[in-house]
Amino acid sequence: MPDRTYWGVAAISIAVVSWLLYHYLAPRTWREWTRAGVLQAFLIAFYAEMYGFPLTLYVITRVFGLEAGGGLWRGNLWVYLTGVPEIMYVSMIVGYGVAALGIMLIIVAWRQLHAGVREGRLVTQGAYAYMRHPQYSGLFIAILGEGVIHWPTVFSLAAFPVIVIAYAWLARSEERQLLSQYGDDYRRYCSQTPMFIPRVAAWRSLIRWIASPGPGGKAT
Repeated sequence: MPDRTYWGVAAISIAVVSWLLYHYLAPRTWREWTRAGVLQAFLIAFYAEMYGFPLTLYVITRVFGLEAGGGLWRGNLWVYLTGVPEIMYVSMIVGYGVAALGIMLIIVAWRQLHAGVREGRLVTQGAYAYMRHPQYSGLFIAILGEGVIHWPTVFSLAAFPVIVIAYAWLARSEERQLLSQYGDDYRRYCSQTPMFIPRVAAWRSLIRWIASPGPGGKAT
């Protein structure tokens, strides 16, 4: 595949994922736009490196004295670190599976949240019965699958915790607003529901629910 085709794939990937970002995370305030800007920069740098200039492999080959030959798929970092070309397919399958779970969580949570906003009620059912910020949890899971498991780079490994911290701050700000709006109801909800990571016993139920959300989007 010619280099220009790689850059074309990078551009398409950035456009599609960015559309999903702005459609389902829907930034409104300047704080939300700031975090979305950080995430947008991550997406551009990540896909530019994945399909364009492999900065991570350049660094790795210099440090460890590895050869930098081979096509795009042989440029997978796991292949260079393990010396096993087939591991790329494992990282791709597992990474895409994890990323798909995160994207599905973002979508179902977005639908529930906007239904609740239209009805003027606090959303505590469905995905929100498992965690207080399922959209952000879905975002973290999707980045983990694509940027850490499938195609890790120096940039994605360094940026992942930065994105988590940025959205954790944003979530705290949102919670203060919800607390002032819903009072004791929201305080009680916070005391009963984890912020980002569901309880261990709830993961199996959550995954089943995401795959088939059930009537009215309620957790079963």
